[in-house]
Amino acid sequence: MGEHRVRVTQDSASRWRRRAGEYETLREALAAAEPGDTLTLRPGTFRENVVVDRAVTLQPAEGPGTVRIDPPSGTPLTVTAAATVRGLVIEGSETSAPAVLVTGPGAEAEFSGCRVETRSAVGVELTEQARATLQGCTVSNPAGLGVRLRSRAAATLTDCELLDSGQAGLAVLDGATATLERCRLHHASGAGVLLTDPGSSAALTACEIYEIRGSGVQAEAQASGRLADCEISRVTGNGLTLDTEAELMLTGCRVHDLPENAADLRGRSRLTMEKTTLREFGRGALSVWDSGTLAEAISCELHSSTGDYPAVWVSDGARLTLTDCSLHDLPDALFVLDRESSATANECSFSRIRSSAVSVSGGASIDLANCRIQEAGTGLWFRDHGSGGRLTGCEISEVATGVIVTKGADPELRECTVRAAAEAAVYVSAQGRGSFEDCRVSHGKGFGFHIIDGCRTALTRCRAEQNGRAGFEFSEPGPVTEGCTSDDVAPVVELPAPRTAQLTAAAPLAPAAPQIAPIPDCRPADEALAELDALIGLATVKQEVRTLIDLISVGRRRRQAGLKAPSLRRHLVFTGSPGTGKTTVARLYGEILASLGVLQQGHLVEVARVDLVGEHIGSTAIRTQAAFDRARGGVLFIDEAYALAPEDGARDFGREAIDTLVKLMEDHRDEVVVIVAGYTAEMERFLSANPGVSSRFSRTITFPDYTAAELLQIARTQCAEHEYSLAEETAEALLEHFAGLERGPGFGNGRTARQVFETMVERHAMRVAQLPDPSTEELQLLLPADLPGRQAAGSARMVS
Repeated sequence: MGEHRVRVTQDSASRWRRRAGEYETLREALAAAEPGDTLTLRPGTFRENVVVDRAVTLQPAEGPGTVRIDPPSGTPLTVTAAATVRGLVIEGSETSAPAVLVTGPGAEAEFSGCRVETRSAVGVELTEQARATLQGCTVSNPAGLGVRLRSRAAATLTDCELLDSGQAGLAVLDGATATLERCRLHHASGAGVLLTDPGSSAALTACEIYEIRGSGVQAEAQASGRLADCEISRVTGNGLTLDTEAELMLTGCRVHDLPENAADLRGRSRLTMEKTTLREFGRGALSVWDSGTLAEAISCELHSSTGDYPAVWVSDGARLTLTDCSLHDLPDALFVLDRESSATANECSFSRIRSSAVSVSGGASIDLANCRIQEAGTGLWFRDHGSGGRLTGCEISEVATGVIVTKGADPELRECTVRAAAEAAVYVSAQGRGSFEDCRVSHGKGFGFHIIDGCRTALTRCRAEQNGRAGFEFSEPGPVTEGCTSDDVAPVVELPAPRTAQLTAAAPLAPAAPQIAPIPDCRPADEALAELDALIGLATVKQEVRTLIDLISVGRRRRQAGLKAPSLRRHLVFTGSPGTGKTTVARLYGEILASLGVLQQGHLVEVARVDLVGEHIGSTAIRTQAAFDRARGGVLFIDEAYALAPEDGARDFGREAIDTLVKLMEDHRDEVVVIVAGYTAEMERFLSANPGVSSRFSRTITFPDYTAAELLQIARTQCAEHEYSLAEETAEALLEHFAGLERGPGFGNGRTARQVFETMVERHAMRVAQLPDPSTEELQLLLPADLPGRQAAGSARMVS
């Protein structure tokens, strides 16, 4: 066995023994070694059971993989001290013992570049509070577990590979702790990672788990785990399985290519996901079961189901919270079943759903706020008694049916819209109820609100317009309406009750038929133009707007005469300093276009960068789409639009907002007028941010700064509006004050004039409060002393 000799190099400072020696066996070398020594192994296979009980280093003489430890039985390598093992291959075939055992509170082993190729009970086992680090190691064990930690042991694995395990790749039990970074766990016949027992935990970063015959990660019995930037794919079970109060947290992970669920939760377990993607699952993305079980997803994406099951299933009293999530390309998106089950969704998007986006049954409830449902069979279906919840500010579009309420279900919808439904926008039947407040349905091919069977649905200030059949269709009395309007009814004329009705008033009366009023007309264009003309200054702006209005008006008349109309360039760029009236003019412009029939409503939706740009990939497009949809039929006004294209923003998400906006303007060119506003120089950068931007904003209107005289006129208007007056000397002093203001980037124009007026009112109040019995004139008159920076006036009465 000379070729298997071991050289011991003395690294300690002892001078009582030789510095080096050679030994026939590892056992002899270890017996002679002292803490700190290095054992260098010549190439070959050592057929002995090695026990390292002191702080030494084992390494091959000629590089990793040249030395093997492979005894005929038992554990090939046992470590009970702070030892270092480098580049060794550990084999073994003892099916009742581990190939590598690190045990005891004094064990703090370091393994680097080692390979465990065994058919043992466990490839590497840590127990009894042992500690170990594995760097660049490989563990293969077709006969059992890959790595097992138990009895409060702890291990850190970096750049390791756990493969071909006959059971779980990594098992963390009995209060142990594992930390993995950039590791690969694959081709295991149990879970990729198994966590069980109270206090057991694992933290995985940038790891891959794939080709597992079982679950990717299985956590149970109060164990916990954290995964960051990890990928789980191609497993035969669930991507994640949680049970009995286990907890998992995922951040920036990807779970995909699964025949079962991406995540299955039961038994009061808890799953939290952030910026995580679940896709290509055969059964569901999230299946959440049992009372006390909770799943929470923030800024996540769930998409591309390969099966025919609901992507998200909440039942048996479980709870789900979704925030800023996207669910798309699914057979069904969200099913909530059973009493006490609940789901909350805020700022979420549901799109391209083949059947139902949201289904609520069995007494369950949902709470959706500012969510968007697009391209679905049914937007929301409340199926039976006790099922309901609340929807606030949600938008449903391009669906077969927007909202279905049946069999005693009773949801509440506030400020929601349903647009472009192929059938009914809202359908209520079979003792369904529901309350709808400030909701709007439009552009559907069927009925807007279709309520049959005498359902006692409450409709308050709801609006229906441009629906193919009728805005409101009630087959029999039952619905209760208040302040509802539609574009397909004649004005309601109140007639006096006939005398015969008075004579029979004591008889039972049939329920009164709901009264739907016509949509009130917007004010004429002349009134809005008159308000525009009444604005102080802005002569060139008024002329530009009038030119646009004339082009639109004449274009309509030319079309009516069978002539070609000039191409309308309705989208505008407003440039100029703050406070010059850009928002006011945008609002009036929308009203005028609505009165001319160019826009449906003419309302103004004002947004800025913070309303359009999200914090991760995909959320910006969702926010921009949502803002655009809110502005449908009106004006989308983007203030400080240049902030979407910062000078150093090559990777800035603002450009995603611009790209999305350009596409929406093309796809819905007749539905929204977009006005972008900002400083003149900066807006040039915005217009060059996307090749399609400048072509869609072909007209720029410049808002000049107000002159000192115009600022004085604004102040006079404020005085008249609030019942104050200016002394003549005050007006002169105010004009001098405005003329002397520095007009830098922070100058507020009209806003500055209003702020000066507010300051004068405050100083006036302080002055007049000192008068024992002020007259009406004194309560109104503003003096030069009330100007900012002037010496306060005395308390004496003014003598007229």
